[in-house]
Amino acid sequence: MKYDRSQALYERSCQTIPGGISSNVRANWAPAPMFYTHGEGSHVWDADGNEYIDYVLARGPLLFGHSPQPIIDAVKKQLDIGLMYAGQHELEIEVAEKIVAMVPCAERVRFSNSGSEAVHAAMRLARGVTGRNRIIRFEGHYHGWFDSAFWNFAPPLDKAGPREAPIPIPVTGGQVASDADNLVVLPWNDLELVRTAFEKYPDEIAGIITEPIMCNNGAILPRPGYLEGLRELCTAHGAALIFDEVITGFRVSLGGAQEYFGVTPDLGTFAKGVAGGFPVSVIAGSARWMDAFGNLSVAHSGTYNSNAPCMAATLAALNMLSADEGALLKHAHAMGNRIIDGIRERAERVSKRVNVRGVGAVFCVGFNEPQEVVDYRTVALGDRDAVRRFWLALQDRGVRITPEGLWFVSTATTEADVDKTLAAVGDSLEEV
Repeated sequence: MKYDRSQALYERSCQTIPGGISSNVRANWAPAPMFYTHGEGSHVWDADGNEYIDYVLARGPLLFGHSPQPIIDAVKKQLDIGLMYAGQHELEIEVAEKIVAMVPCAERVRFSNSGSEAVHAAMRLARGVTGRNRIIRFEGHYHGWFDSAFWNFAPPLDKAGPREAPIPIPVTGGQVASDADNLVVLPWNDLELVRTAFEKYPDEIAGIITEPIMCNNGAILPRPGYLEGLRELCTAHGAALIFDEVITGFRVSLGGAQEYFGVTPDLGTFAKGVAGGFPVSVIAGSARWMDAFGNLSVAHSGTYNSNAPCMAATLAALNMLSADEGALLKHAHAMGNRIIDGIRERAERVSKRVNVRGVGAVFCVGFNEPQEVVDYRTVALGDRDAVRRFWLALQDRGVRITPEGLWFVSTATTEADVDKTLAAVGDSLEEV
């Protein structure tokens, strides 16, 4: 692989764009932040002409792969008749009806543009309906980059405080310490500590927000009974249970992780899987909570919310997903499960300590981790340098994953892609 053109574009970009990138997450790419020219199906090409089987998929949104034709056609058709109206249109009703039919928690639906916006709105709604301020959140979970939620995503273990009472740690400079005053930070997958928090702050907790699968740090699954326990505690204390399904929604199953695990939250936030790559996010939930938006007691606004082209993309995406009893999504899971099994087999052949966690359509590969990985503090003990070397080795062999070891599988992934991927995995494991 050659990366000369990407390097040149990066140097040029640095002259006008801070850091040469438009999202700080993209600073982690090597040998320099990569530039891309086009994608088709499950493949993407960079500025040097290198071709990759793509398991980054824009960090999740490209559930159908690059430029899926039914979605492109729907958007093109809408572009000819209207963009935005500062008013309602029938498409947003059709999309809302489709989501209500698919997602267990959805009785009412509102639209925004990014996952961060949807999470911010859900937390505001929980506080507005309950009249309480505190939100329980968990170490290692990512709920967007807004100040109210951007805490304890990947804190240094030597500064994180005791496991039973983590110290609130901001992720970035510029955050105000007082924003954490109404957060209760806990380790994930420990129901007793959640129960203790409700006892410590009686009638103060507005809600719990959680990734139902801890995708952003290791794709860790909930322990048996954990999500059910959160549901019971929120019901008993009148607090909102919020599932952040920005990644898991419409990817783990048609109804999201809540359908997959059989646990229905009060509110769910969705984004990356809902519109095939167009900027749409969703807040969905029961009428009891969501109708506070409708009676205007809790504000939710946005000039670009439910704009017509994005709603056209969303409706086309949901129609594709739900067709033939979810055949496309079943295919993505089947391809992902083949990769998961293949990675494990090849790791065993070369005697590497490799863990693979998650489900077919989204999973993570870790190296030299503790025997049991259940939360951020255990996954943080893994060998992140080995993960990075594995990522670079795969990239040099035409397979693109995230630097953190997270894989997204699309409905466009083919058996041939999987065969080539596993060949690259075998060679890369030998190198690592």
